Amino acid sequence: MSNDNENPVQGAPLPEDEAPAKDMSRRDAVQLLAALPVAAFLSWPTAEQEKARRFVDNALRSAADGTPFAPKFFTPAELRTARILADMIIPRDERSGSASDAGVPEFMDFMMIDRPNGQQWMRPGLAWIDAQSNTRFGKPFADATEPQREAILNDIAWPARATAAVTDGVNFFNRFRDLTSSGFWSSRIGVKDLKYEGNLFASDWAGCPPAALSKLGVTYAKFDRKKLRLTPD
Repeated sequence: MSNDNENPVQGAPLPEDEAPAKDMSRRDAVQLLAALPVAAFLSWPTAEQEKARRFVDNALRSAADGTPFAPKFFTPAELRTARILADMIIPRDERSGSASDAGVPEFMDFMMIDRPNGQQWMRPGLAWIDAQSNTRFGKPFADATEPQREAILNDIAWPARATAAVTDGVNFFNRFRDLTSSGFWSSRIGVKDLKYEGNLFASDWAGCPPAALSKLGVTYAKFDRKKLRLTPD
């Protein structure tokens, strides 16, 4: 997986004013984009979060036992397209599984039923993607080649450089990427991907590492005991 100025969709170089920092992977870039949608999901009541996770876990467990997932919202063709799109955004790599490995398509299907306002953009958006692919390549998006799929997504993944002709696609992809991010980083695989360890007892704390203090421009020598914070050098 390339790490230089990598497009969250497929690894193509980005314009300088839109490129992530050097050595940032596609997954890291999407993770940054995901901050707000994931935060929104985590703001739900705990019972609702658990309901969504339980639905996804049960669907993945059933699939592993040989029972294919039966969507309540997606048609089979839409589910196939959604699965491909999600995996283009967060593919499987040496770090962890893909969006579909984490049950993102199942999460999306749950969301479309649990929060039906999403249906207003999801189905038309998937139809837009297929229409683009049919017009440009003579086949639905799911049947297109990987370079053909990437060509379509590269036209809509970066709003600042997208043309007015693909505005509907840009709006759809922004929402779809947010939902992919929410589904992935709230899943078991996604939590492991974040390397979140929870509240762990630290038996030995030697303070903030010198390199981090230097980067922040602070020092323990000027610790403000009244405000309980470090102050700049």
